[in-house]
Amino acid sequence: MEAVVSNVEGLVALAKGLAIIGVIGSGIGIGLIGKGALEAIGRNPAAFGKTFMAMLLAIAMCELPALLAFASLFIIK
Repeated sequence: MEAVVSNVEGLVALAKGLAIIGVIGSGIGIGLIGKGALEAIGRNPAAFGKTFMAMLLAIAMCELPALLAFASLFIIK
């Protein structure tokens, strides 16, 4: 019985580690979105409004999986 409990605890730790990878990946994605937006604004400052709104939308889309992965850390027991 103890081996089964130990195996379950190992799987829980693995699941939490995978959730952290999801959060890290989202952070990298948000950084790349910001980098691309700043480069675009640097090339064409007149397009700031359109670029900024597109950047905010893309960041929001990228942030949702990170929030879900972070919330799953507290759901997994």
